[in-house]
Amino acid sequence: MIGRFAPSTTGEAHPGTLLSALLVWLDARAQRGRALLRLEDLDPARTRAAWSEQMIEALAWLGLDWDAVTIQSGERGAHEAALDQLADAGRLYPCACSRAARTRPAPDGGFAYDNTCRDRPLPDWRASSEPLRVKLPADRIELVDDNGVDLSQTPALDMGDPIVRRRDGAIAYQLAVVVDDAAQDVTSIVRGADLLASTPRQIHLQHALGLPTPSYLHVPVAIDASGEKLSKQTHARALPDDPLPALVDAWRFLEQPPLDAATLSEFWSRAIAAWSPARLPPVKMLPAPRSAYHV
Repeated sequence: MIGRFAPSTTGEAHPGTLLSALLVWLDARAQRGRALLRLEDLDPARTRAAWSEQMIEALAWLGLDWDAVTIQSGERGAHEAALDQLADAGRLYPCACSRAARTRPAPDGGFAYDNTCRDRPLPDWRASSEPLRVKLPADRIELVDDNGVDLSQTPALDMGDPIVRRRDGAIAYQLAVVVDDAAQDVTSIVRGADLLASTPRQIHLQHALGLPTPSYLHVPVAIDASGEKLSKQTHARALPDDPLPALVDAWRFLEQPPLDAATLSEFWSRAIAAWSPARLPPVKMLPAPRSAYHV
């Protein structure tokens, strides 16, 4: 079993980061598997090398160790090879549509793309200055994840063809995550409920590229008092001076068995033994402990 924690390095680690890392790490260690850390830094306008370093230090301070640490931007060659493969199959096309043209609601709470530009030619994707999308098949994905969540969807209709390379030349998340998971032999993905609607599109991309499909476990996402996902943008607190109370808070948020621990090492050893995915609360956005954000 190989799991991975893949945070975006667009700010400092905060309690929402803690919760996600705890889930991935515990699930891997409880199964005697490998836990990988992948720092996602594809957005040149929002990521900083200093935040990557801070993320590594913060996770180590929490007592989390990783079997490998990678930087996503270092995989550009593999991402471009995937674009070549999609182009050779006639599945890439340039998109001239603006966000304002998208008005049909999508399952993720945003707006679906109507595949308007599908017939536009693309002689050379490297020479294009427009965003690039990939044509998805009309097939329906039938899938229930490991938490019993029905992810079934017809992505081409419900979400529309995803962008795989942005206007600024950056590789888009939907493509990069699929390529990187396969390159690292990831077998199990544990991630937040905010990514539920992305999973069927990523499975179609896996099929298009001839890559394996890992298992998926979607988990509750912590939100603040106004209903927003806990993040730096929503004023999440920095990590506290003492990690143990924050870890205990996160453990309770996940509705895991009662656990007493006086030290960090004691917490982790007992948490690994007690970890029970079957006890996780319903997969939705749930209010975080009040200690996790400013009010």
